[in-house]
Amino acid sequence: MKSYFRPEIDALAGYTAGEQPKIANLIKLNTNENPYPPSPAVAKALQEFDIDRLRRYPDPFADELRDLFAADCKVKRENVIAGNGSDDLLTMCFRAFTSPEHPVAVFDPSYSLYPVLAAMQGAEVIKVSLNMPDFSYPENGATLAGKANMLVITRPNAPTGTLCPKELVRKYCREFDGIVLIDEAYGDFAADNCMDLVAEFDNVIVMRTFSKSCSMAGVRLGYAVSDPVIIEGLMKLKDSYNVDMLSQVVGKANYLDKSYRAECISAIRRDRDAMRDALLKLGFEIPESHANFLFAAPPDGNGEACFLYLRENAVLVRYFKGSVTGRYIRITIGTPEENARVLELLTSKYA
Repeated sequence: MKSYFRPEIDALAGYTAGEQPKIANLIKLNTNENPYPPSPAVAKALQEFDIDRLRRYPDPFADELRDLFAADCKVKRENVIAGNGSDDLLTMCFRAFTSPEHPVAVFDPSYSLYPVLAAMQGAEVIKVSLNMPDFSYPENGATLAGKANMLVITRPNAPTGTLCPKELVRKYCREFDGIVLIDEAYGDFAADNCMDLVAEFDNVIVMRTFSKSCSMAGVRLGYAVSDPVIIEGLMKLKDSYNVDMLSQVVGKANYLDKSYRAECISAIRRDRDAMRDALLKLGFEIPESHANFLFAAPPDGNGEACFLYLRENAVLVRYFKGSVTGRYIRITIGTPEENARVLELLTSKYA
């Protein structure tokens, strides 16, 4: 059959999302979801929601949410755009700033969706390798990004969990002649963030999601903050009603319960550090994590075997093939009971 697709789409492998299995009694620690439920305020908002409203279109700009985000980020509404998860916002950015004539630079290893979005635009991907063995960031990262029109910094990084120092990020923003996209999907689990760089540089976009610290991966909600000129341009590329009405309602209820979210984040940080200490004693190699997961290489350096062993015992973690990443597994921090089971299994195999 003749192909009607653009050549870039025919050649595209596509993004492989984390497995969402339907297996009873499985401990699922493969997609960095929050182990705790959303705020109780979400259930209340749903119970009080007038379903007659669903026959109407939602606010196309999600202005109530934008005002909340703007207030917290110390910017104005025109500095903020809401999206159907941060993947929606990433898609807008790749549409806006990449093309066959406009390459994108990404650090390697990093989020595997970035090259897929670039391929959809026919854009070259310039990979800037992280320093080994600690996955630290090169001082000359902006220079290594070369002719790219956009530089993506995942902070904290996925899948490594490492954190590019803020002063180095500032250096990249100052030296790079293009858009600097700072993807802070895991930012709430780190000690600091880069939101204030938006006021310092007009080429910076900082992106956040509700999927991790907010316990709302199933809702699909995120936002980006940047210079009003950048936001105005991105608005041209978004779907007409890209954030549905229910997402706006429950997103607002959840976001306003800051004390509940802070408690969940604190518990995850505590359990993350305890899990890392325990695995280091077993001989695992683990960079310091600033996210809600650990990137852990077993003592024998066989990440795939470790992944399969856990899967055989009803624990699902994430494994990424590759000469570097193949040595590791990525373990999402779960509930204390789930974490204890993982440690029990890994102790049995490697102690």
